[in-house]
Amino acid sequence: MKYVHLFTLVFLVSHVGLTQNNTVFTQNTAAERDIKINQFVYGTLLQPQEKTENLLIIIPGSGPTDRNGNQQLTRNNSLRLLAEKVTASGIATFRYDKRVLTLLKKGALDEEKLRFDDFVEDALATVTYFKNRYQNIYIIGHSQGSLVGMIAAQQSNIAGYISLAGPGQAIDQTILSQIALQMPDLTEKAKEAFTELKETGKVKNYSPALASIFRKETQPFMASWMQYIPTQEIKKLQVPVLIVNGTNDIQVDTKEAEALKNAKPDATLVLIENMNHVLRIIEGADGLENTKSYNESRRPISKELIEVITNFISN
Repeated sequence: MKYVHLFTLVFLVSHVGLTQNNTVFTQNTAAERDIKINQFVYGTLLQPQEKTENLLIIIPGSGPTDRNGNQQLTRNNSLRLLAEKVTASGIATFRYDKRVLTLLKKGALDEEKLRFDDFVEDALATVTYFKNRYQNIYIIGHSQGSLVGMIAAQQSNIAGYISLAGPGQAIDQTILSQIALQMPDLTEKAKEAFTELKETGKVKNYSPALASIFRKETQPFMASWMQYIPTQEIKKLQVPVLIVNGTNDIQVDTKEAEALKNAKPDATLVLIENMNHVLRIIEGADGLENTKSYNESRRPISKELIEVITNFISN
């Protein structure tokens, strides 16, 4: 995974406003309604024109990400487009803002109190809210949301689970891999810091160059996150599983998806040619096009992705 996106954005302040609670209709004549699940979860339900018993809950990735897949420095509407396209295919969708974003907007974020399991609780609360409203509930988690959804799926009665650009390694191993590539001189120091964090729950001495990972305020969250190993968690799922990754994803390599598949042999693995992390098709080899797409909200998302998801749910 691309180091800067995954870690320096985890607690980066964002100022995307919450929409008003009302019902409108999209261009695809889907009913759109903003819903408050609880004090931490605010999201948007898209209901197709024809009644459906299928609901897809979309869990966003790392950082203070809003329901549309955006942060302060990125505007690509990846999750909004995903929701709209899936709903246009006859499946209801619900997408929501990350808890960290909601707390930032309320001026109530205390980083030292935030834990990875808080995100799991938000996903579970969402499933509970809709469980008597839809017969078949599916969870799709993007990036960090893949692990969140994976754990939530273990604890709830859902119809199926989808990992979209989800890591296969534990977060400490992912970071160490990136440090080895970008800052090899710091690899051993990072290993020592992670070992200390795992054993004691805190790190006192670490290189200033690693402050974005190990600063005091974020240590409790990192410690709670690194206890989960996706390849171990996915084995626990008792529902149909779909694993999707793009071959042009500069944040999550296809090897991560293959590791998840190896851990869960009965899962379906789909690698979408040229799709990147924000679900766009990047034809050229130029990395600039890939990076620019993170702020191109009008660039369409992968049609194959929508087909793969809707086929998984419909069948």
